[in-house]
Amino acid sequence: MTGVDYLERIPNNVNLRDNRRLLRALEDWQPKFLQWWLDLGPEGFQATRAYLRTAVSVDKDGWAQFDYVKMPDYRWGIFLAEPEPDRRLIGFGDHRGQPAWPEVPGEHRGVLRRLIVTQGDTEPASVEQQRHLGRTCPSVYDLRNLFQVNVEEGRHLWAMVYLLHAYFGRDGREEAEALLQRHSGDTDKPRILGAFNEPTPDWLSFFMFSFFTDRDGKYQLASLQESGFDPLARTCRFMLTEEAHHMFVGETGVGRIVQRTSELMRQGKTDEVRKEGGIDLPTIQRHINLHYSVSLDLFGSEISTNAANYYTTGLKGRFEETKKDDDHRLKEATYPVTLLEGDRIVTREMPALNALNERLRDDYIADCQRGVDRWNQIIKKQGIDFELKLPHRGFHRAIGSFAEARVSPDGRVIGEAEWNANREEWLPGERDRAYLTSLMLPVSKLGRFANWIAAPARGINGKPVDFEYVRLD
Repeated sequence: MTGVDYLERIPNNVNLRDNRRLLRALEDWQPKFLQWWLDLGPEGFQATRAYLRTAVSVDKDGWAQFDYVKMPDYRWGIFLAEPEPDRRLIGFGDHRGQPAWPEVPGEHRGVLRRLIVTQGDTEPASVEQQRHLGRTCPSVYDLRNLFQVNVEEGRHLWAMVYLLHAYFGRDGREEAEALLQRHSGDTDKPRILGAFNEPTPDWLSFFMFSFFTDRDGKYQLASLQESGFDPLARTCRFMLTEEAHHMFVGETGVGRIVQRTSELMRQGKTDEVRKEGGIDLPTIQRHINLHYSVSLDLFGSEISTNAANYYTTGLKGRFEETKKDDDHRLKEATYPVTLLEGDRIVTREMPALNALNERLRDDYIADCQRGVDRWNQIIKKQGIDFELKLPHRGFHRAIGSFAEARVSPDGRVIGEAEWNANREEWLPGERDRAYLTSLMLPVSKLGRFANWIAAPARGINGKPVDFEYVRLD
């Protein structure tokens, strides 16, 4: 089943041709998706040929091919990872050790549908958020990476829509329609999660989003790939293969900005790199504070009955569940949780089942820190005395124990006056936005890069950095 059937209108490795009713339903949805892409996909580049990778297999090696394609002609498809022998049994919760479900258990139908819809809603949202960025690309290399992220988010939407159509009947078809009716930032029909209604007005924001918010996607998908519902687990396992590139774009993008900023600081012997057309490190820090805090909210409340129920019923596991050294039931286990009690931040041992969101958030925080450490190594190598930091988990939160609390980046509970006095030191303000907007001028000459970002260490798929990744003629 590793090969992808490209003879059908919808490329797939799930034998769609054997289920004509499902195939017709998806073929009916396909033109609506394409219209959405034309209306809200990358603005001004629908007829442009870009050097993109397309999945041709779900093998770990050689799973994709690269070629020039116009994005509306991209072969979006439906791919499930190969069944794995050690995942034929449910690995956690009350059903641990029982066979994984090939169909949706009736008693879990509503909850599973909600999980799939919530994940599916994030995929087109990010495309909508990023649709204007192509017009201000810092290089042709970066333009291609943006388009690759966009088309793969579109494919991830297809992945969730397939599950809705294949396993949830009329309700699933209606939910699939609604995924194209909600739009990022729409006042009447916004996207489900708040982070996906925020604008992405500039490339620093795009790289931060790809690093922080797509990394949340990694942890959500990694939890869902443990699901006892086998089609969902295998779908998410393959999505993670593509998600890795999105995080690469984010981490290396921010790293290249940090590299260029550090070079300008060293060459000019000044901290005032805005005079040199660079993005100063305090501005980068403020964007870290914003995108990290917004992404932390995506994990939900610290204490969650829903998360406990997902786990107990075998619907959603933990990150790297099979590597955890416990009974995988957690009935008696506890987990330390950081909470706000009055004006004090405390750590309490809480039932592990109810603290699953927080455990996943802790895994995410550790992963983010490793990326920030790599950025700091770039600064250190340039001899610059500055350290980027993740703010405290309670900073600028809208969900959970810290919702609407006033917590400084260093973890102090403060009053409204101190918060207001420091807000523009801690979060991007109008001056930052205006300055970044002034830098966002397109660079389309091959091998050239905007002054505020360094060139990458290498190109894509073995090609040189100055390769024609997008044919703009």
